[in-house]
Amino acid sequence: MTMLDRSETVQRIATNQLRMATLISDLMRSASILTADIEHQEAQTGVRDLKSPTYPSVARHLRARRDNLLATVASLEAAVGPASSAKPTALL
Repeated sequence: MTMLDRSETVQRIATNQLRMATLISDLMRSASILTADIEHQEAQTGVRDLKSPTYPSVARHLRARRDNLLATVASLEAAVGPASSAKPTALL
């Protein structure tokens, strides 16, 4: 493997890590926005108890979406966890 090949490989790894970090950050931001929307719906109706029959259905659906996003983030973080510890330093 030539030096150029190694450099390209390290650059690809760094690019992929950056893309994954950006994706995780975007998903976390979306989850944060959903949390704010949930809180707004709960404040608007005055019902915060999930078991209440008057709990807003919009908030219930937003909770499900947020929980799915957070599960996705956890999966992505678990997948890139070991790879992120091996930071490419050859290009620095």
